[in-house]
Amino acid sequence: MDVVRFETHPDRYKHWKLSFDGAVARLDLAVAEDGGLREGYRLKLNSYDLGVDIELADAIERIRFEHPEVRAVLITSLLDRVFCAGANIFMLGLSDHAFKVNFCKFTNETRLAIEDASAHSGLKFLAAINGICAGGGYELALACDEIDLVDDGNSTVSLPEVPLLGVLPGTGGLTRLVDKRKVRRDRADVFSTVAEGIKGRKAVEWGLVDALYPRSRFDEVIGSRMKELAALSDRPGEGVGIEWTTLGAERHETGVRYSAVTCEIDRPARNATITVSGPESDQPGTPEAILFAGAAYWPFRAFRELNDCLLDLRLNEPEIGTLLLRTEGDPAAVIAVDDVLHAHADHWLVREIVLYIKRTLKRLDLTARSVFAVIEPGSCFAGTLFELALAADRSYMLDDPGRPNTVRLSAMNGGAYPMSNGLSRLETRFLGEGEKVSRLLDEKGPFDPVSAEETGLVTFAPDDIDWEDDLRLAVEERIALSPDALTGMEANLRFAGPETMETKIFGRLTAWQNWIFQRPNAVGERGALKVYGRAGKRPRFDWRRT
Repeated sequence: MDVVRFETHPDRYKHWKLSFDGAVARLDLAVAEDGGLREGYRLKLNSYDLGVDIELADAIERIRFEHPEVRAVLITSLLDRVFCAGANIFMLGLSDHAFKVNFCKFTNETRLAIEDASAHSGLKFLAAINGICAGGGYELALACDEIDLVDDGNSTVSLPEVPLLGVLPGTGGLTRLVDKRKVRRDRADVFSTVAEGIKGRKAVEWGLVDALYPRSRFDEVIGSRMKELAALSDRPGEGVGIEWTTLGAERHETGVRYSAVTCEIDRPARNATITVSGPESDQPGTPEAILFAGAAYWPFRAFRELNDCLLDLRLNEPEIGTLLLRTEGDPAAVIAVDDVLHAHADHWLVREIVLYIKRTLKRLDLTARSVFAVIEPGSCFAGTLFELALAADRSYMLDDPGRPNTVRLSAMNGGAYPMSNGLSRLETRFLGEGEKVSRLLDEKGPFDPVSAEETGLVTFAPDDIDWEDDLRLAVEERIALSPDALTGMEANLRFAGPETMETKIFGRLTAWQNWIFQRPNAVGERGALKVYGRAGKRPRFDWRRT
């Protein structure tokens, strides 16, 4: 299996051109046909694979952190009369099931990062569709605040997956149509079954795009719209950011070591232990000092490393079924960092760091692995790092009177890092018990093992006699169960409470796409996804509805 890495740099981009003009950043797509992440397919018509989206994700983060002057982002194409044909069909046909699902998940997380930047960072996005826009290309446009289409008689938008491929749009297109753009259900039904797509005035009338401009004026009008969108932003519009540096991971056969995160993989036992270290020295106390510290600032650095670690496990270690989360360090040092983040939440850079931590924690929530938090003496499950324990499916806290062991809350546990359901992890844990959540946040702790178990902040608090056996049996029991059943069970249990567009995309879409990607109608010898593009080949369907 080819190893996938998620770090890149604009100097190494094969598919995107990132440029800046004052308050506007521009992302031009010009996919290198022979630049696929794997061999066996060509990325024609600006179709994309995971490598294209890794570059897009990197560019979005660099805009957010390195360029405070940017207030609006233009996404368009450098190809003549082609915006983006979506995910490369031949790549999907050649990929195994797990890769297809993780590809769709990462791609949608990137789309959600665009929407997060729009909702919370003051960045507005415009998709200037200057040619054919299909499937995942249109889903990328759907993530933007505005979609403008060239009126040339040929350019269309489409979601052709159902009629052409026998699968669903893979990154939330159906949900965004009706939930985000408020397209009528009957029109969305027609649109999603018309392979050739919809163009011109009808696309505007149906709400599929926002505006239509003739090719002769397209660039001029888009330039004006970008200035108008930039004027809506609350970003600084000037100054310097912090560099999106290389993480410098040290990889070895059984894991990886970063500066604040280590991951040790036990392949025979099918588990991995991730340890996050707290701050080792005094951390900056003002936004100016955080800017000076740059990429070395502990919460930014630690959660970048955790994010990379989670992605590495998702794509490159498919048989690792259980993650054991540990921390080490001084809880008071973590709380001190939280106090600074909370006090300066309105500063653009602090806001971006908090939002990045939120997105990393969401990636943990959405990772198809069992997650156990292991809380031992010397841990620093406090404040922001206690969110790791709240994200876990279970938490085990050692109760040894001879060795103090505590957990603590901070103001950052009160909603700074909402889950996909819009609730904090405390609110999700104690659903319908708002008074209890408020009381715990007022008390903050420290909570010893007995009080942590009594209040429900941890699942179990075994004493030192039972600790090793209880934890060992729990891990051994977990890896003996069906991975498919566990993935379904965990996804059902993690997102209690209200449903949002995001939970619909990951809950409904992931479940259905997971199923459809394994059905003969899609991936059998005569399945639509397998025979697409093969001369004289037509799909053969099992017509029974299931």
